[in-house]
Amino acid sequence: MNSQEITARFREIRDKVESEERLSLDDGIFLYDPAVPLQEVGELANFVRERKNGNVAYFNINTHLNPTNVCVYRCRFCAFRSDLRDPKGYVMSDEQILARGQEATENGCTEMHIVGGLHHQKPYEWYRHIIELLTEHYPKIHLKAWTAVEINWFEFQTKKSIEWVLQDMRDAGLGSMPGGGAEIFHPEVRDQLCEHKANTHAWLDIHRTAHEIGLRTNCTMLYGHVEKAFHRIDHLLRLRDLQDQTGGFQVFIPLAFHPENTKLSDIKKPSALMDLRTMAISRLMLDNVQHIKAYWIMLGIETAQTALAYGADDIDGTVRHELIYHDAGATTPECLTVDSIRQLITEAGREPIERDTVYRRIHRDENDFTQWESGESVESSLIHP
Repeated sequence: MNSQEITARFREIRDKVESEERLSLDDGIFLYDPAVPLQEVGELANFVRERKNGNVAYFNINTHLNPTNVCVYRCRFCAFRSDLRDPKGYVMSDEQILARGQEATENGCTEMHIVGGLHHQKPYEWYRHIIELLTEHYPKIHLKAWTAVEINWFEFQTKKSIEWVLQDMRDAGLGSMPGGGAEIFHPEVRDQLCEHKANTHAWLDIHRTAHEIGLRTNCTMLYGHVEKAFHRIDHLLRLRDLQDQTGGFQVFIPLAFHPENTKLSDIKKPSALMDLRTMAISRLMLDNVQHIKAYWIMLGIETAQTALAYGADDIDGTVRHELIYHDAGATTPECLTVDSIRQLITEAGREPIERDTVYRRIHRDENDFTQWESGESVESSLIHP
């Protein structure tokens, strides 16, 4: 396409977006063409971002818990996993898990993000016990736990249905699910990355079931490895289709691949320009997902900050004790202070608002930062420009 054809084609897409008409597979692939000016794609995504979420940017105060890195799977993109007898391998004790909960409480955390390896010597009851233990001792902290890959493993372990596993985990204290394990749905790519773990049908079915029983979940896409633009857009459309059916996804997080220390270490890390283009296209394609998150751990602080003008309305949180992406070479800090997060949002020209995991405003005691309550839904108080 020459420059005039590109301009005309982009105008068609802009007209669709402005009239709230849904973009197609071909539209999405076109937007990934490097000849399409990134700035214009970003401006269009920002238009949608402000139409949906005004001028605010959300964050939360959270910590990560990875109970073990021992894993039966050997995904080519993972630098976190370990074999059972590897010196790097570990399993956290109840005391260590409770210490993490205590630390989270003392730092005012509203959320604990819990994911880890699939330890072939640990029964389902051990994973359930982690949720029950934390709920018993720290009932106020929201437990966002277990990716669909882990739920699929629990289904295999227990020989029970997905619904049974999810209900049982919820009875133990599970609050919601993260979106990990999605990677890229198309089998051409998925079979190269992680051929033995939960397939696309299982991932989507587990999230569908979670939504049907009232659990909200996140959704993700891992990009910048062996996939092409078609695979990314195909992935987004599968998420959009499920969201049409259930409405249970609350936020989408595009995850930039970090090749260091993985079996794909020969691949070059995605550029900041690719990160911003993917963020913007995600906002444009996922018209039925309210929030798009710029995960600063993977993007880097500067790119995440810029992403707030390219479709993102969420920056994640303080993220204490993140291991998975740091093991893969992330050079970002292991934790940001609340003041730092507020500052980077304000510098980007946005209004910082603290939220809980399910997007309710957090109200904190002015005299004691560790005392907080969840309030109204962020959407209910949103003032659009």
